[in-house]
Parts: sequence; structure tokens; C-alpha cells
Amino acid sequence: MILLAGKTDYKNKWQSENRERINLVVPKGYKETVRQHADMTGESVNGYIKKAIDERMERDTE
Repeated sequence: MILLAGKTDYKNKWQSENRERINLVVPKGYKETVRQHADMTGESVNGYIKKAIDERMERDTE
């Protein structure tokens, strides 16, 4: 079990050093709609949202 705890600590440390979180508040039911669309495209919800943001930022800079 110590090995697993060390692995978890390492992953948590890496996450805190290399990632940031954005909390998104949406109307009830919207999360499920996004999840369904992400599933249809074979993406995770996180990947789907990041792709949508990237595409919007690309359009905004054209």
C-alpha cells in the first residue's frame, strides 16, 4: 500500500505543478447534454470542452 500512496502523491504533485482547474457552472441538464455530445464524438467531456474553447479562440484571432 505504501507504493500506491507514493504513486498517488507523485501524481497529485505533478498535477498541481502542471495543471490548472477551471470551474464551470451550467444550468441543470446541460452537463448531460455536453456529455452526450462528447460521447458521440468519442471524446471525454474535458477534451470536448477544451476543443470548443480552442476553436473559439482560433476564430476570435482571425
